[in-house]
Amino acid sequence: MHKKNIFAISGSLRWGSSNHAILQALSKMCPTDINYSIYNGLSEIPAFDPGLDDDNPPPAILSLRKQLADADGIILCTPEYAYGVPGALKNALDWMVSSASFSGKPTSLITASTGGENAHKALIKILGAIDANLLKNATLLVSFIRSKMDADGNIIDAETAQKLQSVFNALLRSL
Repeated sequence: MHKKNIFAISGSLRWGSSNHAILQALSKMCPTDINYSIYNGLSEIPAFDPGLDDDNPPPAILSLRKQLADADGIILCTPEYAYGVPGALKNALDWMVSSASFSGKPTSLITASTGGENAHKALIKILGAIDANLLKNATLLVSFIRSKMDADGNIIDAETAQKLQSVFNALLRSL
């Protein structure tokens, strides 16, 4: 039997970020019959250049597109930077416009930041533009995330932990 694949992308480049910690927490909730992987190549994505987005794009783009193609479900977990989507994440998503890599894929969006409202709204629009199947019950905005985690990145706020479990369960049901 084919194991389903969940592909997770953090919008933060910092490995110890709250967003990476959330993705790690979700990996612990994952059933054993699901492959769960966290993408670590966001910093390797070159600046989007439509002139290079042809039949032979840069290797990092080919790799990301393949991983997205192999995914049965996608999770984006991101902070908000300067009232918007982090540049590295937005850049990677720009590369996906012409590839249909997200097209129809069940997608969960978690925005975890100090505020996060602006990035969350923008990503909902961006994911619509790339035809992701953004699951309404698998989106979550977690403001003031650092107050809801301990120093080791564990979720210590029971309501946040329950909401993350609910979002993850909604994605699992869609696979």
